[in-house]
Amino acid sequence: MNKRIKDKVKDIKSYLEQLSKFKPKSFDEYKKDFKTKAACERYFEKIAEATLDLAVLVIKDRGLPIPEQDYEAFDTLEKDGLIDNALSKRLRDIKGMRNIIAHKYGDVDDKIMYNSITKELDKDVNIFLIIINRLD
Repeated sequence: MNKRIKDKVKDIKSYLEQLSKFKPKSFDEYKKDFKTKAACERYFEKIAEATLDLAVLVIKDRGLPIPEQDYEAFDTLEKDGLIDNALSKRLRDIKGMRNIIAHKYGDVDDKIMYNSITKELDKDVNIFLIIINRLD
């Protein structure tokens, strides 16, 4: 595994650890605390962006065709057999949520964001990291 991939994995792990420090214990706590929401959304955004960057680095490292659109990176890794369809879809969904946060395409649904931060993001990104670490 090349140094850039290792560094990106390290970054993602650090972001996940930082997010864990801000995660609220309940949805009510999340909904009521603007600073917690802002911090969680920002770390979600950083994790999503870094995960996409990692996917592109892996694509380049494996000599796969570079996707025209960044959201296609997970499709490319799926076609290569590195990740399955279910994980590919969940990682694309993370990227989609990141776009909503970053570009203010609409109001962020607090319930969806809370569930993503407390239940889905860690699990899906860590599965991806495990797969990437096995490439070494």
